[in-house]
Amino acid sequence: MAQKLDKQVNKTEERIVAVEEAFSKTEQFIEQNQKIILIIIGIIIIVILGFFGFKRFYLAPREKEAQGQMFMAQKYFEQDSIRKALNGDGQYLGFLAIIDEYGMTKSSNLSHYYAGMCYLKLGQFESAVEQLKKFSADDKIIGPLAKGGLGDAYVELKDISKGIGCYKDAADQAKNEFLSPYFLMKAAMGYTELGDFENALKIYRKVKDDYGRSNEARDIEKYIAFAEGKIREKK
Repeated sequence: MAQKLDKQVNKTEERIVAVEEAFSKTEQFIEQNQKIILIIIGIIIIVILGFFGFKRFYLAPREKEAQGQMFMAQKYFEQDSIRKALNGDGQYLGFLAIIDEYGMTKSSNLSHYYAGMCYLKLGQFESAVEQLKKFSADDKIIGPLAKGGLGDAYVELKDISKGIGCYKDAADQAKNEFLSPYFLMKAAMGYTELGDFENALKIYRKVKDDYGRSNEARDIEKYIAFAEGKIREKK
């Protein structure tokens, strides 16, 4: 018993010595490299202060200015004055100019969405893809709408597979009874156009099971029966 206690005491002493040596080495390192460490800390502080200063004194005022400009562009968009919304009216900037002049702002990012939807309405689908791909958002409304708009543009460009992928992404991002079943049905229609009734059927069943209270689910049995009939025909 005494031997065991001695061993434990020795091990404890060894650990204490090891810790003391580590602290000693750390102190020596700090003393030897004090100037370099202070310089690095100073640089980090300057970067942090610079970042917050940039956001407060440069980015925030530009954000406010961009929002003021975008107000009219959004109004024109709501009124279906698409070209004025896109290019401005001579007094207020359009979405394209806001993107160019107010880069790094939230308004510039949102303008990519609006510009993409404008191009979609104008039938300029390649430009719509270009703008919508540059937009980023994690919310449950605008983000899915942008993905869905991108899907529409791809479908119009006859790239149905990419369009389906966008519709499914939009449904996953939305995760609500309004947008998710809407985009899932668009994806299913894309599969139907490709003759892929198995995947179309999976989506119809998902709408039925996961979004049974949605408008899209009201006639879902009809779509399920149609897809099942097409699958039987193939067999």
